[in-house]
Amino acid sequence: MMLSTLLVIMMTVPGLALFYGGLVRSKNMLSVLMQVMVTFSMIIVLWFIYGYSLAFTEGNAYVGGFDRLFMKGIWDNAAGTFANAATFSKGVYIPEIVFAAFQATFAGITCCLIVGAFAERIKFSAVLLFSALWFTFSYAPIAHMVWFWMGPDAYSGKEVVDAMNAKAGLIWQWGALDFAGGTVVHINAAVAGLVGAFMIGKRVGYGKEAMAPHSLTLTMVGASLLWVGWFGFNAGSALEANGFAALAFINTLGATAAAVLAWCVGEALMKGKASMLGAASGAVAGLVAITPAAGNVGIGGGLVIGFLAGFACLWGVHGLKKILGADDTLDVFGVHGVGGILGALLTGVFNSPSLGGPSTVADWVSAGMTPADAYSVGAQVWIQLKAVILTIVWSGVVAAISYKIVDLTVGLRVTEEEEREGLDISSHGETAYNR
Repeated sequence: MMLSTLLVIMMTVPGLALFYGGLVRSKNMLSVLMQVMVTFSMIIVLWFIYGYSLAFTEGNAYVGGFDRLFMKGIWDNAAGTFANAATFSKGVYIPEIVFAAFQATFAGITCCLIVGAFAERIKFSAVLLFSALWFTFSYAPIAHMVWFWMGPDAYSGKEVVDAMNAKAGLIWQWGALDFAGGTVVHINAAVAGLVGAFMIGKRVGYGKEAMAPHSLTLTMVGASLLWVGWFGFNAGSALEANGFAALAFINTLGATAAAVLAWCVGEALMKGKASMLGAASGAVAGLVAITPAAGNVGIGGGLVIGFLAGFACLWGVHGLKKILGADDTLDVFGVHGVGGILGALLTGVFNSPSLGGPSTVADWVSAGMTPADAYSVGAQVWIQLKAVILTIVWSGVVAAISYKIVDLTVGLRVTEEEEREGLDISSHGETAYNR
């Protein structure tokens, strides 16, 4: 789990930072690196102050309480003892301090993903203030609703099942499947990014001036680091070194590779050539789509999800973007939104044991698996859709209010003069490259 935590940190800094940085113009390279690195750092601090408590302690169906405020009770320095966190197996625990650190990295990268939607035109102070507000009122509650439950050992007998279920997060109570963050991370961040792209407005010269990526080499490096780090993201979400971790691991490999091929095929059919940018984008699309499904579908299902994600996100970046009309700078919604929604819905399909999936644990008292003939694809997809819709609405509303608060306080956008000069100089007083 500690290794998985390190891998997720690598996904963010340097992975996401370089992936995004290479995609912007050279005059904005450092601004993106700063926004990713400092946002990640701020969210880690806020997570340990109150975020972990709001997400992963008992409260109500929507948000946790304050039992772990400032990480209170997670360890006793006088006695040298540490609290334990449940996994998905009865009688198997990890130190809660490790679980908290692992989940901190998820919170951090989610807020950093949003940066790509409004890159090249937002104030640095606005990024930080928005991230703090959105993290508090969207990320933590959604994480609680999707992932908080009382743990397998709480289900000590049939007489307590209903009471234990009632203490879990709302979306968990529904029975939605999200292995590593399709709703919590990708859809959540993508919607917030899209709202920001609309509210902040288009870049100066958008659609009229060339805005090509300044370094696809760095974007390739960043995408590669994301792929490697994502094994910690997905396999680590099993919380144990077992078969489900291995299943998540191989699906992270296969689905991503399938998405790279699909994007290249689609691009070649559409433009006559496959591009490096397309291959890197395809990798991220596959990673996003397999995230909710990683430990919930079989290997064949994972390949299908990845392949479909490559084509779907290619459309998201080229077709849907034109329909929406927003200047989503680095296609956060086209990749993370479309890929996250597709992956979440297809998890309900390929989780079916008749399609090679492991199905769901229906009875935590006996830890028995749902019989193949009892699984309903339609019913599970409906549950998945409800989770997707709630995430979209919740994140969208919180994001809109948060952007408005930021606009009324520090202001959202730099001046036109500062934007034309580039945020590296105007916001940070330095340049990425010596001329």
